[in-house]
Amino acid sequence: MLKEFKEFAMRGNLMDMAMGIIIGAAFGKIVTSLVNDIIMPPIGLILGKVDFTNLFYNLSDTPYASLAAAQEAGAPVIAWGMFINTLIDFLIIAFVLFLIIRQINKMKRTEEEEAKTKDCPYCKSEIAIDATRCAHCTSEVS
Repeated sequence: MLKEFKEFAMRGNLMDMAMGIIIGAAFGKIVTSLVNDIIMPPIGLILGKVDFTNLFYNLSDTPYASLAAAQEAGAPVIAWGMFINTLIDFLIIAFVLFLIIRQINKMKRTEEEEAKTKDCPYCKSEIAIDATRCAHCTSEVS
């Protein structure tokens, strides 16, 4: 059973998936930093020196100076500034994934268009993909 598990775990697809998850997590951290540290500060400055990470709606009767203070006190809050940051994170990641999938689909279409010929198994000459007989050696091909 241990040997079977090792074979399963070492399959190429599983290893590729694991690498994709690790790279995806790292990419997510980069995008989060991009949004929080580079994109949102200028937007906040343009909107009157607003810190989006500190924008919240307090649902309790007690006033709090910051989101951190409200969360530390356990007050119910709607952290809509953090939601905006997360939404921008998502949009950037979705757009990048769209670009990647678009390129992959473009490459697949190119490969499918190029597959109009095949090699004869006997003389290795190039013949039409739907040929039943090789024009060079006259062998039957399937």
